[in-house]
Amino acid sequence: MSEAARTRRLRPWQVPSVLALGIVSFFSDVASEMVAPLLPLFLTSSLGAGPAALGLMEGLADATASFLKLVSGGLSDRMSRRKGLVGLGYAIPAIARPLMALASSAGHVIAIRTFDRVGKGLRTSPRDALLAEAVPPETRSEAFGFHRAMDHAGAVIGPLVAVVLLTWCALDLRTVFALAAIPGAISLVVLVWLLKEAPRSRELRTVGPILAPPERGEWRLLLPMGLFTLAATSDLFVVLRAQEVLGVQDSLLALPLLWVGLHMVKSSSALLLGRLGDRIGLSKTLGSGFLLFAAVYAGLAWAQTPALVLALALAHGIHTGLVEGPERAMIAAFAPPQRQGAAFGRYHLVTGLLALPAGALFGALWQVHGSSTAFLAAAGVAATAAVCVWLLPPQPQSPLRP
Repeated sequence: MSEAARTRRLRPWQVPSVLALGIVSFFSDVASEMVAPLLPLFLTSSLGAGPAALGLMEGLADATASFLKLVSGGLSDRMSRRKGLVGLGYAIPAIARPLMALASSAGHVIAIRTFDRVGKGLRTSPRDALLAEAVPPETRSEAFGFHRAMDHAGAVIGPLVAVVLLTWCALDLRTVFALAAIPGAISLVVLVWLLKEAPRSRELRTVGPILAPPERGEWRLLLPMGLFTLAATSDLFVVLRAQEVLGVQDSLLALPLLWVGLHMVKSSSALLLGRLGDRIGLSKTLGSGFLLFAAVYAGLAWAQTPALVLALALAHGIHTGLVEGPERAMIAAFAPPQRQGAAFGRYHLVTGLLALPAGALFGALWQVHGSSTAFLAAAGVAATAAVCVWLLPPQPQSPLRP
């Protein structure tokens, strides 16, 4: 039996490279979530910085990562192996995060956080292309769903580890930052020893420019994804809405516990629902996820009882399994094999850049007109995105033609 035939008989997480990338992502996210949720507190209490420093840090970090995702995707298409670029993308944050323990000013934190996001920008598009190449098209949605499940699982464990270290072990913030080096190092060991990638033939490598122009009709595919990004603002808004109704705004434990609960739902959803796109169709699954998101946001706009708001806040995570895997599988199906990385780069650039105004607009609507208006507006945009994705033509065999 050929290697390709054996791969088709395996579930995605039984494919060694998919499993390895999932484990790498899990430990890397554990390290990230040991640090990132504590940065606002570190900036304000330890370094005396204000909200402006936090906004500058996240804006600069996100913009850097978004642009590098575009560049790294196209660059990886020209390489015989993508593993080196993916490995560099994981190594940089593993080195950067523990350096927070040495930061003595807001400028240091901003520089380290930006360096951290450089790694994310370098690895994301090549990694997604590598995942798409590791499995046959009929199991891509499940493969991406498994990877996202591992990523969200890391987002559950990371804050819990930080809370345990801060409370039960009575460690300070700088020590917690330094200890984030441990899961970061584990992720690199797994990547080096377990991730195997066969060299790509010359026929499967692009010889065009790194910043290649979009494929024909590509914006038709990116339009609903971009619209949904405008609706899908930070999960922190969902948590803040729950805190508002539950009356626990001043609780130090409520935010991390709600955050962990939400990511537990996200991880389970991505793992259990990821294969749905492979079974009933990517556009049907993706549109259903957009519509579910719209329904939950509409419910959050009107719900006033604590039990209902808490249920909706947790149900918000269910759309993850219907969206994250099928979105990436659609991008992979759209692009020709020699330009997979570039296609993922454009996808991540569009969604990354639109996330910036999305958060600002949602926050402004909340501040001026109240949370109900903000959630209803986002629900309307998400419902529009669902209609747009359902109007797409049948999912093509790569590449898509208009």
